[in-house]
Amino acid sequence: MEAVKVSENVYWVGVNDRKLELFENLWPLPYGVAYNSYIIDDEKVTLIDTVEEGQLNQYMKEIKEIIGDNRGIDYLIVNHMEPDHSGLIEALVKEFPNIKLVGNKKTIEMMESFFGITNNTYEVKEGDVIDLGKHRLKFYTTPMVHWPESMVAYEETEKMLFSSDAFGSFGTLDGGIFDDEVELDFFEGEMRRYYSNIVGKYGGAVQRAFTKLKDLDIKRICPSHGPIWRSYPEKVLELYDKWSKYEGEEGVVIVYGTMYGNTAKIAESIGRAITQKGIKNVKIYDASKTHSSFIISDIWKYKGLIIGSSTYDATLFPPVESLISKLQNKGIKNKIVGIFGTYGWSGGSLKKLKEFVNSIDCQLAYKPLDIKHSPNESAINECIKLAEDLVNRLRK
Repeated sequence: MEAVKVSENVYWVGVNDRKLELFENLWPLPYGVAYNSYIIDDEKVTLIDTVEEGQLNQYMKEIKEIIGDNRGIDYLIVNHMEPDHSGLIEALVKEFPNIKLVGNKKTIEMMESFFGITNNTYEVKEGDVIDLGKHRLKFYTTPMVHWPESMVAYEETEKMLFSSDAFGSFGTLDGGIFDDEVELDFFEGEMRRYYSNIVGKYGGAVQRAFTKLKDLDIKRICPSHGPIWRSYPEKVLELYDKWSKYEGEEGVVIVYGTMYGNTAKIAESIGRAITQKGIKNVKIYDASKTHSSFIISDIWKYKGLIIGSSTYDATLFPPVESLISKLQNKGIKNKIVGIFGTYGWSGGSLKKLKEFVNSIDCQLAYKPLDIKHSPNESAINECIKLAEDLVNRLRK
């Protein structure tokens, strides 16, 4: 792609990555990912963040489209030091030896640690402003959204927020760069998967950032991944506010781990009972088949959660154990949770599920169910009671 004009003197100079399999070597990228960088072409030419290291040739081509071969870059704003955004700092310093590297105290410390860079750095503090000519950039630190050095830059003239990883999403930009050029439902889903798996642990930090930025007049949001929000910035702000408060919609995620299908039968029975009570948003996942990032994304979306696991070596079935470990790490809360375990000759899974529920700030529905072998009529009736109690709590 070529550079894209965001406003009269602001340009997107990003790249698409359709080759990378796993983001952070963890999260699947079936739809790829975009790395966004921006140029403000003013008296002081300013670049905001870089892109992933392997994208140098395309990136430099887009930069030269704007500034030509005879001009330099005055400032590189380093909002975030994660390598998918800082990966080309060394290359830019080599290409533009007089460039000033702008960051906060922690950013500058990280630049030295990552790259050995100590020269031409420019430290900004909370509320500092850099005058570029027609444009003015004001800086706000947003620690732990989602690294300790994270910050955002607000352009006061055109009221743009260069938000770094905040408000970003998975998914390449397939021709459309702006929110009014793309399928928003798709990007909302991929943004929630991005948020819940990468930023989700830091909901409190996101809320503190909202408090800090609440009085800004934001006309455009320019994140480091995903589309630029020029028509519906209020939508993405609303979504992040909701997700960072762990607020869920009416709906239920049912996750199970099974070896031979008996635990799956229970999950299906519960799902049917929930829909018969009028809940249409029910998602049932086999933890062995679906990657946890997709499951976690839907858990973030909906208020109800039911987890069931067969007993495996006197403990949880491993894919379920892995999932609940991630949920504990992310501090999941404000959910209504039901649990059930199954076993053959000796139990163990339900004990671990009880420990999980006791470790999170969630409401337990009905009572934990422990079911031996294949579920009989009595067991299915108990599952229906679990479903009914969870639905009643959802609607309170």
